[in-house]
Amino acid sequence: MALQEEFKTQGDFLFKNRSYLPLIILVIGLLVFIYQKHYNTVATGNWLPEFYYYICLGISLFGLYIRVVTVGYTPKNTSGRNTKEGQIAEELNTTGIYSIVRHPLYLGNFFMWLGVAMLTENTWFVIAFILFYAFYYERIMYAEESFLRQKFGNTYLDWAKNTPAFMPSFKYYQKAKYPFSIKKALKKEKNGLAAVFLLFWAFNFIGEMIKLQAIRFEYDFWFYGALVSSIIYIVLKIMKKQKLLDEINR
Repeated sequence: MALQEEFKTQGDFLFKNRSYLPLIILVIGLLVFIYQKHYNTVATGNWLPEFYYYICLGISLFGLYIRVVTVGYTPKNTSGRNTKEGQIAEELNTTGIYSIVRHPLYLGNFFMWLGVAMLTENTWFVIAFILFYAFYYERIMYAEESFLRQKFGNTYLDWAKNTPAFMPSFKYYQKAKYPFSIKKALKKEKNGLAAVFLLFWAFNFIGEMIKLQAIRFEYDFWFYGALVSSIIYIVLKIMKKQKLLDEINR
């Protein structure tokens, strides 16, 4: 198989499973965190400042913000979790955030996961994560762009010529074609909000458990963040099931 076809085959597989495969990295990161936390507690003490976790949270929430802005301005069947169906694009997004970067959702994902990766407090793991992310999403982006190029032809090529794939550039920014849909943003990104706070609470809980060598629940910022975001998720899930978040063509 030629390298071009091999990249596309790998990309199609990773695209269909992109919601699940990163969980393997999450498990590895959690194991690294447990080791790192135990080593720091036993050998060196906790050398990181107290606000380090908030820096990590800010990075993850910044990634979520990018996703919310992306999804909220797009029409139906152009951006989202099309896992079962594979590639879907009834329209080519070229305005708004798509006029400054071709893959804003993956850029958002990067920052969301980078914040979590930084929780491990291990520089080498963060570097490994960045390299893995580049390898992983390079193939997904290749497969996605092959599909878009085949479907939209020169329209896609003209847009791609002036729009970088991953590093944003505001040189050719255009106002979004559609108005922002808060309903679509809530419907699509409720998972991300809950996941971020649940993961940060889990890391903090495990870290404190290792530090104190005992299981103890603390009603702190992380606990309430996980609780509130989980309640929001459940409420939005019910609203979605009742079709209260549906909009025409969104």
